[in-house]
Amino acid sequence: MSAQQRLSVSQIKKNDYGDLPAHWVSDWLLHVLQKSPSFLITDGAYQLTEAEQAQFNTGIAQMQAGTPLAYLTSKQAFWSLEFEVNEHTLIPRPDTEVLVEQVLDWITQHKNSLSVSNDKPIVAPYQLLDLGTGSGCIAISLAHELATIYPKHWQVTAIDFSTEALAVAKRNAQLNRVSNIEFLHSDWFSVLNGSETTEKPLFDVIVSNPPYIVDNDQHLDKLKAEPLSALVALDNGLGDIKQIAEQARDYLVRGGLLAVEHGYDQGELVRQMFTDFGYDQVKTMKDYGGNDRVTLGIYG
Repeated sequence: MSAQQRLSVSQIKKNDYGDLPAHWVSDWLLHVLQKSPSFLITDGAYQLTEAEQAQFNTGIAQMQAGTPLAYLTSKQAFWSLEFEVNEHTLIPRPDTEVLVEQVLDWITQHKNSLSVSNDKPIVAPYQLLDLGTGSGCIAISLAHELATIYPKHWQVTAIDFSTEALAVAKRNAQLNRVSNIEFLHSDWFSVLNGSETTEKPLFDVIVSNPPYIVDNDQHLDKLKAEPLSALVALDNGLGDIKQIAEQARDYLVRGGLLAVEHGYDQGELVRQMFTDFGYDQVKTMKDYGGNDRVTLGIYG
């Protein structure tokens, strides 16, 4: 490939890459070049080397074939942190940050009843459980914030059935220097079941972003690169949410919070489900697009 044939940064910015989002193209280019965003403005005349252009073109082809940008770069920003992702984990979405926001708001609003205070010592930390943690983005973001706001007051437990996902989550905890978190391999609550000599642990907060998509949903075609088991649920997408809402009652303290992410069209059904299972103060919060996204309820 001659220098005349090689593309410049400006030419790449002007090219049409079909349905690919423009920020995917620019972010992929920056990843290949290992440059900061300002490079696209200050060095438009820069011509890619043969190796850089080959890597860039390969990535463009992969994205056009359905591979998300995050799987090419192996990273995705979420909350105030950065997370490793791969084909064993879902890619964190901005709408899921609503779940983190709501949990933190609830803890702040109830810090007096929980006796959460930086100047008040505690005998044991409060407990938060994240079910189906995947990359760990929810659990780690919450653990990070709680450790900053209420040092040594909160311990987070993160559960997933996928050992591959748990390996990623553990690396993400190390990457973000979060230590107030424990990872367990389990199918939902099964690892927490008590025995004749041990009692079931109780949590002040249980959160989850479980599978909630119907198996024939047209949106799945756009998510074909991500793990299907983390996306699709039985019973019209409500099977896992129902199991969590029903069983969480055995693991929540009285007055504890259950917060679950769900589909944009499932808010009314999830609220009814929470109410049927005896949760109080049930409400649904909208995501940044104005769609129902997170339902919360208080146990007991």
